[in-house]
Parts: sequence; structure tokens; C-alpha cells
Amino acid sequence: MFVKLLIIFFFSLLSQSLTSSSQVLGFTYNGFRRPPANISIQGISTVTAKGFLKLTDKTMVSTGHAFYTKPIRFKDSPNDTVSSFSTTFVFGIYSQIPIVSGHGMAFVIAPNPDLRFSWASQYLGLFNSMNNGNDSNHVLAVEFDTIQNPEFNDTNNNHVGININSLNSVNSSPAGYWNENDQFQNLTLISRKRMQVWVDYDGLTHKIDVTMAPFAEDKPRKPLVSIVRDLSSVLLQDMFVGFSAATAYVLSEHLVFGWSFQVKGKKAPPLDLSKLPKFPKVGPTRVLRFYKSGMPLIALLLIPLLLIISLVFLVRFIVRRKRKFAEELEDWETEFGKNRLRFKDLYYATKGFKDKNLLGSGGFGRVYRGIMPITKKDIAVKRVSNESRQGLKEFVAEIVSIGRMSHRNLVPLLGYCRRRDELLLVYDYMPNGSLEKYLHNSPEVTLDWKQRFKIIQGVASGLFYLHEEWEQVVIHRDVKASNILLDAELNGRLGDFGLARLCDHGSNPQTTRVVGTWGYLAPDHVRTGRATTATDVFAFGVLLLEVACGRHPIEIENESGETALLVDWVFGFLVEGNILDAKDPNLGSEYDQKEIEMVLKLGLLCSHSDPHSRPTMRHVLHYLRGDVTLPDFSPLDLRGNEMMLGIHHGFSESGMFTSGSSIAYSILSGGR
Repeated sequence: MFVKLLIIFFFSLLSQSLTSSSQVLGFTYNGFRRPPANISIQGISTVTAKGFLKLTDKTMVSTGHAFYTKPIRFKDSPNDTVSSFSTTFVFGIYSQIPIVSGHGMAFVIAPNPDLRFSWASQYLGLFNSMNNGNDSNHVLAVEFDTIQNPEFNDTNNNHVGININSLNSVNSSPAGYWNENDQFQNLTLISRKRMQVWVDYDGLTHKIDVTMAPFAEDKPRKPLVSIVRDLSSVLLQDMFVGFSAATAYVLSEHLVFGWSFQVKGKKAPPLDLSKLPKFPKVGPTRVLRFYKSGMPLIALLLIPLLLIISLVFLVRFIVRRKRKFAEELEDWETEFGKNRLRFKDLYYATKGFKDKNLLGSGGFGRVYRGIMPITKKDIAVKRVSNESRQGLKEFVAEIVSIGRMSHRNLVPLLGYCRRRDELLLVYDYMPNGSLEKYLHNSPEVTLDWKQRFKIIQGVASGLFYLHEEWEQVVIHRDVKASNILLDAELNGRLGDFGLARLCDHGSNPQTTRVVGTWGYLAPDHVRTGRATTATDVFAFGVLLLEVACGRHPIEIENESGETALLVDWVFGFLVEGNILDAKDPNLGSEYDQKEIEMVLKLGLLCSHSDPHSRPTMRHVLHYLRGDVTLPDFSPLDLRGNEMMLGIHHGFSESGMFTSGSSIAYSILSGGR
């Protein structure tokens, strides 16, 4: 029995040894033969008689791939770390139009050499719009890109980048190298010259270095692009190495002249540069040979004509681009210069204001998420229609003034941008979105009472700051759940100051325009058109009831089809003596009954129809913090609230407003 086990153990070791010895650790190509040995080509790739690998030809909008046919073992086991590896290759790009290039190429490590579902043009034959950025790609690439694509945050139109599962480079740099004196020297990828590249990965430090230099020069000491990234989650145990390139409508030929690769800690074998094929001849000799072959003279005349047409299209593209980002700066805006942001930066930050970056929309505009190109700061951009120029200067002055405020429970207003017929307001991005989505429409995440109470305390603190603590009185005029944003710690922050008005302490704002959202509007505001701190308190009272009850300020009764105000609904429970029955049933069983009862009664008190009966935000804060006990009051003390439902129906019937709609005519109209 022991002998049998010994034999089995011996054959197991022998099998592992044979398996290990069969793994490919490296290879070297000093030029390429036809047919290519252990090189698979796909798409428009070929191996030429001159001995170089041509990834693309003169076919428009196509891809070309060339991979080493045998898999390379990058890990000793599936869960092990990636071994050190390195590669070096000589490449060149021939663009038909010397000053205008097609798209670039890439060195690729992929789990499969079959990339048939990848796209051409800016996708470089690596990915498509559906899988770009997916971690399931398991692709490491080094791109040599010759067109700047804003959607991928490209550095420029002549850059080298390290890409992981995406066309957005983890790190990139303009193409070039560092000489012996540590001076940066530019290299033009479409220069029709051969260049050498070295890619090295250290399995211990996880550092990836990409270095390049002109052909026949020594490897520079300082790499061009470097990152530190553990590739163990990116690369599988066995992977394929190769190249990918793509064409569009301006054609480029992507050529590889020599290539070596090595895994398991050793550096890739140096190439014998004397054996590498030369770059194909270009210039007059090619044209002359073209003519002697019998090509008519008219065909030769088409070459400069095509060049002129291409230049015309290029100039047209540049002019249209400048017009696209043109901005009008009036004299009065010079004093607000540091608060004005460039439209071009906001356009790139939001990826062109695409719908996939849309956070929400309302009666005054649409809000987009963005990332500033240079600072990488997350922002939210609100695009506001500006149909009337009246009062614009005063409005911008107020926005810039509000931008100087700083409070932990206010969404910071970073600045503004004015372009043509629209105004853009830029805020800090709040990752958890608005309070409204956590209260209504069967939210995926339900806030417990502690979280809700913390949010309303924060909003109350922010409103108190606006009303009493800042250098001027700020009347928000649009306090509602959708304008309460939650940061990463679910702190409530009051945002969207597009309707806010400023006045000096002790004075009243001059506006007589009714603005806001129906359901949060105080009756005195509707009657007189005058917004005050008391009208903000009214809206905050409705918000308190909305948070505690989980109901909209205005709801349609299913049976009768009539609209019902939340204030009247809660008031009915108070009259019946069971106000706690108005609480949100989604709160569960863990809550403080006294706190909820206090919030419900405070909400009714703040939303009293008589503005003189409403507490100030200073008193509201005292009640919420428990510094002062809410006074006892009977339903008779709030009897004025019974008139609010009648007021609502009266306005509906007059045709002025409809339930739940935004009723501001224009935030930039003369009534501001």
C-alpha cells in the first residue's frame, strides 16, 4: 500500500513538473515572418513581406488585433498574486495626412484574444460603449492615442496612458521621454518614425512603469507614466498578450517592428535592433511609383485636393467648437470674476450634459452631476432658463453674495456661469440625493426616526443661520423636501438658492411676486405676494409634518378624487386627540413618542395661517433641541389652519395654480 501511494505521489510531482515546464514564460520577435509563428491576427491586421506586423490598413472604421497564440501564466494559482513581467516593442504610426491623425493603438493583456465585439474609432478595438469600464473585462492596456476624446478625459491628442478595464486612463502623459539631464523631450506618435516602448510590472511593489524613447536610444532612467496598482484582481491566472488598433475616417497604419515579452521576474530580452525592418518609405518616391504604375494624373491631383478639404473641415470644426463654448462677459460681471465658472469646464465635467448624468428636473431647470476636469471635485450643475434679462445683474449679485455663506447645513454654492439664454448654478454634489426620495414612492432605504430627527434639526439650524446669523437676512422662498440634500453622513443640507432673496436686518424684501411650490406656500404669501422669514417658517412646518408622516404636502384622495392638504390631515388627528396616529407607518417600532408628538405639533404651529402666531427659527431650534418645552395648546389655538384647505380649492378653481405644481413665473423676471 505504501509503495502504491509513493508511485502516485511520484507521478503527481512529475505531472506538475511537466505542466510547469510547458508554460510559456517569454518570447522574442526581431521582425515577423509570413506566415507568422505563434501570432494570431484578426480583423484588418496582416504580416507584411517586409517583416513587420501591420495592425491596420486603409480600411475605414475597422479594428485590427494581433495576439501571441499561447496563454501566458501570470499567477501560480487563481488566487495568487500576479508575477512580475515586462515587455518591450518597437512601433510606428503612419498617418495618411501628416498633420491629422486617425485613432491610436494599444498594447493589451486580455483573458481572450478574440475582441470581435470591440468597436473602432475612439474605442481602439478594446471595448464598446456597453462594457467600457466594467471590472469583468479583466483587461490591462497601454494606449498610444492620437486623438483627444473628452468623454474619456484624454490628456491631449498625443498621449500615452495606462488603462484598466476602461478607456479612461488611470494615469497618462503627453508622449515623450526624459533625457539624461531629466529634461522632458516630446515625441510625436504620428511622426512616421520608429519608437521603442518598455512596460514593466513589479510583483512585489505592484508598480507599473511605461517608458518610451526614440528608436535605437537607450532606455531612459525615468519612466514616462507610472502607477502603483495590485493587478491580482484584474489579471486572471492565464492571459493573452498582444496589440489592438482601430481606424476611423482619417486613416492611419499602425505598425509593430519587433516585440519581446517575459514573465516570472526577469526583464524582457532586448531586441536586436539591427534585424528589425525599416519604416516603409513615404513621400515623393511613393507618389512617383504610384504614377509610373499607370495611375492617371487626375488621381494625383486628388491628393492635395483631399488635403485642402480636410483642412477646411478641421478649421470648420475648430470654429464651431469655439462658438459652442463662446461666452458673453458684460462689464458688470468683472466684479464677480472669481465666482464665474467657464462653460467649457462645466460641459466637460457633465460629459456634455448627457441624460445619464441627470440628477433631477423641476420647474426651473435640470440638475446634472459632474466632475471638474482639473480638481476632480464632484459638483451638481443646475441649468436655469433665462427668458428675461430684466433683473439679471441683481440676481447674479445675490447669487454671488449667497456663495460667500458657510454653514454645515447649507449646500455650498460654488459659483455660476452665464451663457446665451441660460444661467448655470454650481453646487457641491451631495452623494445621497434629496430627502424626498427617502420619504415617498416606496423608497429602497427607509430612514429611521433618529435619522429623520437629525435631518430636521440640521435644516432648522441652516434656516436660523439664513434668517438671523448671516450679515444679511436670506429668505430662501423654496424650503421643501426635494431641496433638502443629504451628504455622505446623511446630514440634512438646505440647497437650491435660485429663488432666495436678501435684505438688510430690520428691513423687508421688496418682491411682490409669488414664487415657491404649492403645498409649502403660506396663505399670507399667496395673498400679498410678499415673502418673509415667516413664510420660510411656514414651509419648514409643512416639511416637519412631511418628515414625520411620510406624506406629500398635497395628496389626492383615491375615493373622492379631491386634494387634501397635509396640514389639514394632521390637524384632524389633533382635533380627535390621537395625533400620534398621523406618524409614518414605515417608522417601525423604534422611535421616541414624545419627540414625534412634539414635531407634529411644532409642524402645525409653524404652519399656522397667521404669520404672527408662527415661532421664529430661533424658537424652533430651542424646541427641537429640548432647551424649551413646546407650550400646550388646543386645536382652537390652531383654528386658523382650518381655512387653508378652502384657500387651496379657491385658487385651483380660479385657474391660477394646480395641485403640486411649481407656481413661480420666472426667477429672473422683474418681480424679483
